Amino acid sequence: MKKEELAKRLAKESGISTAAAADQLDGILSGILRRVRQGHSACLPGLGTFRPGAKPEFHFEDCLPSGARSAKAKKGSR
Repeated sequence: MKKEELAKRLAKESGISTAAAADQLDGILSGILRRVRQGHSACLPGLGTFRPGAKPEFHFEDCLPSGARSAKAKKGSR
């Protein structure tokens, strides 16, 4: 999905303008890039983790804290 498509979808689902959604996406992506460039991982819960290195990587994995995982699992089991 391209950034423009993602911004349109975010705008539609959030009830904001496409320009405002694009600004929010820019902020999120800038934050992720800043953390990775500083040598830290950046986690997007439910999606995965960006990890720094010679060649930055993205790992699709559950990045919720272990306590949050068990609470989420308990909610779904009812």
